[in-house]
Amino acid sequence: MSKPTHSDPIVLEKAIQRGEKNTITEITLRKPAAGELRGLRLGDLINGDVSANIRLLPRISQPTLTEQEAAALDPADLLACADAVAGFLQKKGAESPAA
Repeated sequence: MSKPTHSDPIVLEKAIQRGEKNTITEITLRKPAAGELRGLRLGDLINGDVSANIRLLPRISQPTLTEQEAAALDPADLLACADAVAGFLQKKGAESPAA
């Protein structure tokens, strides 16, 4: 079975407000390519390091978040994103970190 290249939609506990009329209520993450991981430690991402995930999210989120928006995420939303990222980094057939 192949690993997914996109996460399921992550419904945000706290929506992100952009301007007066644009509200982001959910995001989808895509599996990062090697270049998008530049400057980050894979172990930090697998372990859910907050700073590493905040730096990565703008590179792989749809709609694209800014680093400031990623830093302002509700902790539950950041955890959901970190879980999706950790899942992308596991080898095929490996169990998820939550298991």
